[in-house]
Amino acid sequence: MVSNGVRLKTGLKGSKGDLTRRAALGGLAGLAAGGGLAPRKARAETWPNRPVTIIVPFPPGGNTDTMARLLAARLSEKFGQAFIVDNRAGASGAIGTTAVAHAPPDGYTLLF
Repeated sequence: MVSNGVRLKTGLKGSKGDLTRRAALGGLAGLAAGGGLAPRKARAETWPNRPVTIIVPFPPGGNTDTMARLLAARLSEKFGQAFIVDNRAGASGAIGTTAVAHAPPDGYTLLF
């Protein structure tokens, strides 16, 4: 036990000790110095800069397809970019879900 430091309870079971205030402030200072807490320009400001695909894992004409098309129209108006609804029905939704899972993780393929 440290007599000159204030202890902060971690609340974790099995931890070897509590975090001292000095250690916590040192960690925060390290994050701030390294840019971990520095303000950054948001990347989302330029999204979308190309068409976005909304994959619906159900057949066209159903309620899910209708809602996705209404949403795509609203998003197109709001962002000024095309939002394309792509129906990939089959296997209880697994085909469409797999297509989204294998799409590049760039935010331009959405699952509805």
